[in-house]
Amino acid sequence: MNFNKKKKNLLVPIAVIFCVLYIIFSVQPMGHEIHFTPEWTEDISHIQENSNNTKKIPFKLSQNIGYFTPDGKIVSSITFPFKSAISEKWYATFGVSGTKTDFFFADGTLAGTINEAGFPFFDQDRIFVMQPGGTAFVKCDSEGKREWNYEHYSPITAFSSSKNGTAAGYADGTVISFLPDGKIDQKFAPGGSNCDVILGVAISENGNRIACVSGQDQQRFIVAEKNGGHSKVIFHEYLENSISRQTLVKFNNNSDYVYFNGKDFLGIVNTKKSTSKKIPIKGKISQIEFSDDNELVFVLSKDEEKYTVTILESFIYPMASFSFEGECSFIQTYENSIFIGRNTKISKISISKK
Repeated sequence: MNFNKKKKNLLVPIAVIFCVLYIIFSVQPMGHEIHFTPEWTEDISHIQENSNNTKKIPFKLSQNIGYFTPDGKIVSSITFPFKSAISEKWYATFGVSGTKTDFFFADGTLAGTINEAGFPFFDQDRIFVMQPGGTAFVKCDSEGKREWNYEHYSPITAFSSSKNGTAAGYADGTVISFLPDGKIDQKFAPGGSNCDVILGVAISENGNRIACVSGQDQQRFIVAEKNGGHSKVIFHEYLENSISRQTLVKFNNNSDYVYFNGKDFLGIVNTKKSTSKKIPIKGKISQIEFSDDNELVFVLSKDEEKYTVTILESFIYPMASFSFEGECSFIQTYENSIFIGRNTKISKISISKK
């Protein structure tokens, strides 16, 4: 019997079977790639009529505020001489020393009058007034009437609000959070630095967590959580290089990640795992926005005259960035799109998976 010939005959079907099995078990479903497609660009001076039922997105570019629609219509563009406040629901313009301020709905109709001295601040459907002297603020209702106020002996250096709470940081290093009715919820002083000042603060959407950038020498980033009637530190980290200006701190919608602007980096803390990550970003971060599906994070930063939009995937992984020159800029997200303002123009970029 020719054993060599028999062996060769067996090798052929075995090789074929191996190749078939390799193909079957090695094929993996391919992930969807994210695509960015420019849709339109419009100048804010090109005002168009629009239905009141259409979604209106707020913008602020230099000394202009207004609203535009997702399909590219600029519904309003208002030039203001001194200061302004705008949100998806309201807008107002005001001077240096006004004792009252009229504010308006997005369609331009009068919403109410704020009879409080100071600078109004709109955050979604919440109204605050930062009072003269810098140590006190007022929470107003939807008609502009005072609901409650709080006055501290030290100037406010950081401020944040969410659906379920408000947080303020002070020059003396104190952090105070308030329930929606104005009752103090948490109050603590992180300490640990040679200069105890709160340079940035954020409160989570559920009101249970506060994050802050604290101090200048031996600067720290701290996340605290409500624990009975006290605050429990769930994350603490010394920052290698201190930042000496007010800085941005922001939770994502689910409060499982919190972002902050350090010295030439974006800090990211996973509050569930108590882990942190730093992504190099030069300059000052002015906005952090999230896609509606929470899969993408958009970060707008400025270094001298250059703006950069950095895009993160799965909350922490840089996937793309692009830069442009400009005097002013903003970003907004809505559904599957990002809107970018630059000088006097607004552009829409749609986001899709293929």
